[in-house]
Amino acid sequence: MKKLIVLLFLCFTSIALRAQTNIDEALAYQYYQQADYEKASVLLEKLFNQTKNDNYFELYFNSLIKIKKYTEAEANLKKLVKQYPQKTNYAVALGRVYQENGRVADANKVFQDAINNTTKDEFKFRELANSFYRFEAYDMAISAFLQGRKLFGDEQMFVYELLSIYRYKKDKVNLVTEYINVLESTPQLLPQAQSVLASVFEDNSDYQILQSALLKKLQKNPDQEIFNELLIWQFIQKQEYEMALRQLIAQDKRTKGNGALLYNTANLFTANKAFTTAIKAYEYLLTKGEASEFYLPAKLELINAKYELVIDGKFEKSAIQALANEYEELLNKYGKVGQTLFALKKLAHLQAYYLNDLKKAEATLETAISVEKISPMDIGILKMDLGDIYVLTKQPWEAILTYEQVAKQFESQPVGSEARYRTARLSFYQGNFQYAKSQADVLKASTSQLIANDALNLSLLISDNLQSKNDSLALIMYADAEMLQFMNLNDQALKKLDSIALAFPSNSLADDVLMAKSKIFIKGNDFSGASVLLKELINNHNTSIWIDDALFTLADLYEKKLGDLDEAKKLYQQLMNDYPGSMFNAEARKRFRNIRGDNLGT
Repeated sequence: MKKLIVLLFLCFTSIALRAQTNIDEALAYQYYQQADYEKASVLLEKLFNQTKNDNYFELYFNSLIKIKKYTEAEANLKKLVKQYPQKTNYAVALGRVYQENGRVADANKVFQDAINNTTKDEFKFRELANSFYRFEAYDMAISAFLQGRKLFGDEQMFVYELLSIYRYKKDKVNLVTEYINVLESTPQLLPQAQSVLASVFEDNSDYQILQSALLKKLQKNPDQEIFNELLIWQFIQKQEYEMALRQLIAQDKRTKGNGALLYNTANLFTANKAFTTAIKAYEYLLTKGEASEFYLPAKLELINAKYELVIDGKFEKSAIQALANEYEELLNKYGKVGQTLFALKKLAHLQAYYLNDLKKAEATLETAISVEKISPMDIGILKMDLGDIYVLTKQPWEAILTYEQVAKQFESQPVGSEARYRTARLSFYQGNFQYAKSQADVLKASTSQLIANDALNLSLLISDNLQSKNDSLALIMYADAEMLQFMNLNDQALKKLDSIALAFPSNSLADDVLMAKSKIFIKGNDFSGASVLLKELINNHNTSIWIDDALFTLADLYEKKLGDLDEAKKLYQQLMNDYPGSMFNAEARKRFRNIRGDNLGT
């Protein structure tokens, strides 16, 4: 019976102790989270002495540091180091106390002794480095890993840990060195290396660090293709596309490759609007002959790159005609079938907007619509393009009928909404403002955000500028200018826009004119001129319907054309803060984070 009583007493005592420990622990965590480190330290010291649990120790030690009780912390840690010499975290903590107390030499000595006294045991080095890392002694964590490498004679040891610390510290030089070290034996890490370096590098000078290291490596061993690939990538990141192409061609010739990397990179050149470089890349691929698997794809992409160069405004009319002839040759060789529908569509665009041959453009689109076995969606898109040609040939009723056919066939679908928007836009060009506004008001609820935004802008443009006769007459001139821009008569459109203020002083269209002119300047690659206009709009018309468009467009110019990432970041942030409901907000946030250096891929 007595034994049972003793046993029960011990059980109840144990339960009571556990309960008290749980209470103390909860209170300690609460005080710590509330930054009441004085009270937290008392409870944490008690818990640590009872359990010797290092989780309590770290919080206790940090609490003492927070309240600057360096003497107490030092005394306790010296006892623990003496009592448990094998536990390096106590020695590291002691060094941290010295560091916090301004005794840097003492701290470094303790840290270095901990590293030097670690035996040849991989786990021990990891444990020591992790202790340094937890106490934010990152350089010492690096030293521990490097010492471990030296002892084991293995340059690949701890590579992932070192990459992580270098990345955290944004130590670009050592990050580059470590990636070059690991890629030689583990080339499959190339995508990770590219992603991490892109997130850490801030400007071209950082990429120059990588370039110098790679060139030094390639001088010793030019056949290391993984380093050639990384060198090509860094040229692309620096937008040095010609250098990238030169390296690609040299690599392809050296390895007698099939052209896959070159073809994929040429497509990247096109995506980045480096059309001239892309054309050279595709032309090189054609020299491999028709037996190459990339011959036909390269031929098609070559014509498309030339087309994009035309759209970008960098070709003479004779070259545009030559490009149209290439599309016709392609169609003659492969026929007018579903696979060549893209060629018919682009040929019609050239004929209508660049060669001023509207009859041919109309005939080309009618031929495209009659191609067998193409989808109803393709037919709908082609019909909308044909409707645009009717606008150019001054057949507005034919245009409206064509748009309405598509709108009815694709009711409640984005293509249908686009067709209805084109009807509203045509009514606006014609000066039928009330009808255009009624159509735009319906489209404001479109499922397509882009159409809804365009419709909202059109509706507001009309309602904001019909308040007086002066404004209404100015709006007619503005609509004429928009029609001229639609016809790709940009010089005439600019003249018309400039004449609005002369004909109707103090009209309400100043912000609309600035936005319209900036779009024309951008189309003509006058990015500096466009930026001046957009700045004027942002600074002087902060209630304009175009303000969020202007902020995003100007930020985009700074980011991609004018090379001022800091200014781009400021504008994206302004857009996010001041216009949270803008359709550009999500993209602005993504670009802001990218410029800031966030790694969006992880």
